[in-house]
Formats: sequence, structure tokens, C-alpha cells
Amino acid sequence: MKILWHGHSAFELQDSVTVLIDPFILGNRMADVTMDDLEPDIIAVTHGHADHMGDTISIAKRAECHVVAVNEIAKYLQSQGIEAYGANIGGTIELEGVRFSLVQAVHSNGIDEAGFGWDAGSPAGFVISDSCNVYHSGDTGLFGDMALISEVYKPEVAMLPIGGRFTMDIDQALMAVKMLKPRFVLPMHYNTFDVIRADVTKFQRMVEDQTDAEVVILKPGDSIDV
Repeated sequence: MKILWHGHSAFELQDSVTVLIDPFILGNRMADVTMDDLEPDIIAVTHGHADHMGDTISIAKRAECHVVAVNEIAKYLQSQGIEAYGANIGGTIELEGVRFSLVQAVHSNGIDEAGFGWDAGSPAGFVISDSCNVYHSGDTGLFGDMALISEVYKPEVAMLPIGGRFTMDIDQALMAVKMLKPRFVLPMHYNTFDVIRADVTKFQRMVEDQTDAEVVILKPGDSIDV
């Protein structure tokens, strides 16, 4: 599996199919691509905030791809003409041979573009299983059941926010790594805006000094092969 980072929380998984996660591109000063550069087979949306659901509708309509999200967001997307599939925390959807398992995220939720006039349900994280298991936490604070995510899904890669303010900071993300026990950690949701600035190299040192995980610091457009 090849994993590319497009800045903020937007990742692209290239494996048996191409999966795009939280495609916040337009308005994302870190983005290395335009919406027209992206040709996903499936988009996974963790929650409805503008910096996560982002450009899902525009990309999905042009690429004619599927979208996976928590049930309420999927229904909203269906109302906009998108082929969206809903599930809920603890459930799994299989599309084109790839499994999307929704797991807990501790955060708020709302569909920004709907003016918060549509129930957005629960925020979520995803464990996406193709040739390996990848955990994208979405926006979340630290929670103890990350240990259960490790036990049940055994993620090899963990994409974790470290920016603080709206999510975990580097100290809490270190505790998350200790519970999740991945091989690779990909920091996300930091430095896009001034209020979520974080010292990613300090996080890398902390994790690699105290766990067996490797922190891979990506610049937008960089990738890792797993």
C-alpha cells in the first residue's frame, strides 16, 4: 500500500483501489494537489466539519466514486446526489474488496455546509483494511478504548492528530500510540492553522524513545510504502 499525505487530515491510500480520506483541498493552504488531480474509487469521511468533509461532494460527483461515512452524513450526501453508504460505530462496510470499520472518535460533529441544520450523527474514525490495516482516527481526543482498537483491528499504521486545541496534543497522542501499538505513526491535523501548531519532531522523539513505533513525518505530497 502506498499512502500519500495531502496536508491536514487528507490521505490517499493507493492499493487494490484508491481511497481518499477527509479530502479538505480547497482552502487548505497545505494541500499539494487540486481537486481535479484526485481520482478516488472511494472517499471516507470521518465527520462533517469543513476541514474534513471538505470537497467530498465536488470530487465524488466528478470522479463518480462511492463515499463511506457515518449514517447521517451518508444520508446528507445522498440528498446531494452522491452514492454514499452509511454505517455506525462498530459496523463495517465492504466496498470493492476493501473493509471500512467505523470506530469511536471523541469530538463534536456537524455538517458545516448544511449550516448545521442536518443531524451529523457521531464523529468517527476508520480502520481501513486492504493489504494492511490503517487506522485514521479523525479528529479525536484521547480515549481508553484505543486499546480495544488495537486488540480488535491490529492497525499497522495509525494516523493521529497532534495539534491540540480541537484534538489531542503531542503528549496525548504519545499515550494513544502506546495503546494502539502500530508499526508506523503518521502525524496529522497540525500546523495548518496557527491555533494547531505543534512540534512534530519533538513528538517523533518522544514516540520513538518510548515505543517501538516509527513516526514518519510527511510533507504534503510525500508518501510511504507499507
